[in-house]
Amino acid sequence: MPFYDPKHLEVMYDAATIEARNRELGAQITADYRGRGELVLVGVLRGSFPFIADLCRFIDLPVEVDFLGLSSYGSRAESSGIVRMTQDLSEPVKGKHVLVVEDIVDTGLTMKYLLANLQTREPASVRIASLLHKPEGMKVEVPIDYVGFTIPNRFVVGYGLDFAGKLRNLPFIGVVVGDKPIP
Repeated sequence: MPFYDPKHLEVMYDAATIEARNRELGAQITADYRGRGELVLVGVLRGSFPFIADLCRFIDLPVEVDFLGLSSYGSRAESSGIVRMTQDLSEPVKGKHVLVVEDIVDTGLTMKYLLANLQTREPASVRIASLLHKPEGMKVEVPIDYVGFTIPNRFVVGYGLDFAGKLRNLPFIGVVVGDKPIP
């Protein structure tokens, strides 16, 4: 029996579908960055960790990986709109190509904050790779260069995305049906 209640989750993308899309994104990123200089993948904690781990294995280039922590949700299902940095990068990115790797871009508020912050660090370029994009929920426009999947404005969990801090370890992305996906 699974640790979550299957009657409260519908699978949106299974593990095989996610892996196939990561392969495609990795090939596209490889082609776009080949010969351009140092590439740093910056994962946004906590949700991006499965995506960045899988994606970087499909990028056929030398890459650095770093992380920073941002929060705009807390334990809520909707963004508060207030972004706070919970962890900064461990290395400078000046002169390097930065690819922000995010689990989901929905309102755009967190990403707008992060892009402005990163630009002050004088990178060679900053682009965004987001596993999921919810265009219906956008409050501000941000350029997303690599999108895994465009989804409707529904609450999703799994593959790094959480519900009150849980369900990040699901190997699939699921849609919450009702309000109690965990016991």
